[in-house]
Amino acid sequence: MDVKELFDLKGKKAIVTGGGQGIGKVMAIALADAGCDVSILDINLENANKVVDEIKKLKKKAVAFACDVTNKASVQSAFANSVKALGGLDVSLHVAGVCVHQAAEDITEKNYDFVMGVNMKGILFSTQEAGKYMIPQKSGSIINIASMSGTAVNVPQKQAPYNASKAGVMQLSKSFAVEWAKTGVRVNTISPGYTRTEMTGAMAKMFAEWEANTPMGRMCTPDELVGGMIYLASNASSYTIGTDIIIDGGYTAR
Repeated sequence: MDVKELFDLKGKKAIVTGGGQGIGKVMAIALADAGCDVSILDINLENANKVVDEIKKLKKKAVAFACDVTNKASVQSAFANSVKALGGLDVSLHVAGVCVHQAAEDITEKNYDFVMGVNMKGILFSTQEAGKYMIPQKSGSIINIASMSGTAVNVPQKQAPYNASKAGVMQLSKSFAVEWAKTGVRVNTISPGYTRTEMTGAMAKMFAEWEANTPMGRMCTPDELVGGMIYLASNASSYTIGTDIIIDGGYTAR
């Protein structure tokens, strides 16, 4: 057994939704650093193109396309353009997600639909589209970003639709994994804990409490999620399907 070969991603083709910032940006650059050509899909094309510029510094091919993950036609177009530009698809990483903080008794239909649209429909459409290219070739890894909030109701913020959506991401991914188990396509999830990103930056006033509630006493950095992602993207996880890797500093283990 060659351990380096197990984790080797050289020459692989990868798509990253929500790759224009935060966790998606860091993971997209990590995939390129590991040897992948990468397509960045994001609703903000300007951000996506900035990530492309960073990846090109690593001497890897990178392209960007605007994509609204809540719109099936937009997802289909972005994936088709990506596969054409890259020449194939081996890894599809779906990071795009949103959160709204609102007390359970005050949740509006608009906010519920917004969170579920991005976090659930976005995962559904992206996973379906990735499978369309991977199933015929009988290989590929799909990685959906869930959250520790799908396992535990974290406090003090009130975000019931987000928590429900991330539990849904986990169960939806497990369902795809089982249905596609014999196709050669693997579907798994990663559940980050509190992570310092542009999105969580808006909640900086809660950082101290979040860290106090986390056994390791600090928040995660996006870089600390890369190891789990590389494992799931590579042949090292050839017998891993329907699995959720929780990377939360011990929050859900309390």
